[in-house]
Amino acid sequence: MNASATQPVASAVVGCPFCDTLNRVSLGRLDNRPKCAECQKPLLLDRPVFAKDESLSRVISGATVPVLVDFYADWCGPCRMMAPVLDELATERAGELLVVKVNSDQNPVSPQHFGVRGIPTLIVFRDGQEVRRQVGFAPKAQLAALIDGSTR
Repeated sequence: MNASATQPVASAVVGCPFCDTLNRVSLGRLDNRPKCAECQKPLLLDRPVFAKDESLSRVISGATVPVLVDFYADWCGPCRMMAPVLDELATERAGELLVVKVNSDQNPVSPQHFGVRGIPTLIVFRDGQEVRRQVGFAPKAQLAALIDGSTR
């Protein structure tokens, strides 16, 4: 039997940062530089992607890999400290993890829906379901353990 036939294709649904169109992307083909189906601009998944209230549930449920969602605000000091850590994780785990950022001030429905009471709150989703959560700043090793614990 062909090995590729037994392996599910890693994919994710992400919003285009330019036109907000949702796109399904094959994560195994990131080297091909995926583009938005609507505006043809690049979809860069080696860094965190942004989601809005209107698209977050589709992004979470549309991924075949773990999704780490960061609920943050621009004015929040610990949130700003988390940004480079999340950038590193997204780069190091491109294709096997989707890092998503949700601005809680601009998108108040999603934090309320997920019971976010403090920021930053990072939630790991697998198969569309929450599996772990971290409130407050966490170093990269702690976040990696949070993510890896969710994939066992």
